[in-house]
Amino acid sequence: MKKVAVITGASSGMGREFASIIDRSMKNIDEIWLIARRRDRLEELQGELNTACIIIDEDVNTNEFENKYKKILSQENPGVKMLINCAGYGLVGTAGTHGVEVETGVVETNCVALTKVTLLTLPYMAKNGRIINLASSAAFFPQPGFAIYAASKSYVLSFSRALNSELRNKNIYVTAVCPGPVNTEFFNIAENGVERAWYKDLFMSRAKDVVRQALKDSVQKKEVSVYGTSMKLLMFASKVVPHSVALGVMKVLNGKERK
Repeated sequence: MKKVAVITGASSGMGREFASIIDRSMKNIDEIWLIARRRDRLEELQGELNTACIIIDEDVNTNEFENKYKKILSQENPGVKMLINCAGYGLVGTAGTHGVEVETGVVETNCVALTKVTLLTLPYMAKNGRIINLASSAAFFPQPGFAIYAASKSYVLSFSRALNSELRNKNIYVTAVCPGPVNTEFFNIAENGVERAWYKDLFMSRAKDVVRQALKDSVQKKEVSVYGTSMKLLMFASKVVPHSVALGVMKVLNGKERK
């Protein structure tokens, strides 16, 4: 049985970095399944990897993806050693700024599609398999001006923690990755011409550093992976600081940003 790593959102950013590092460092993986919409990007990545790849160039929100993914799983009958859910996006702006369809699309991708891919893959997970779900430090507190994205990542964090508890007796372990700002294409989409919040640059991390930490924490069976001291402090603060206080602080920060 082939040992497989499945990666959504593999065409760029964190997903691409996961594929590259797994290719270089995990010799027990026979094949990497690369999932994203942009085939040209996936083919470019495939050419850079030594591990054999299967390309699934579909939008994870569509029925076409679901049907194709089900068919490939059935035909290949793999032992999935790693499922890494990186597909996702966010949009800066108050609720209603970008329109109903666009904003609910964030929830469809970040929550519904992630859940669907996970549920479809579970029957094929190998013993001692790992699921890594890309959440965010935005999951720790509500975020005015980024409300839908933060709420969607709170779902990912909660779902991952609960799923980890449910699957441990099957020797499958789930890790939610909660980075702060990461230097990827994410902000090109999220900000959509809006000037980046001044404080985000103070905490910007490299994708490769976040991914290496995530893989290390996954091996150690940690349910949450947080890169960097500042984000670890933020996670701790989320346990002791009332959300009303945090919302007040963010209002001040966002107020400064607009001046």
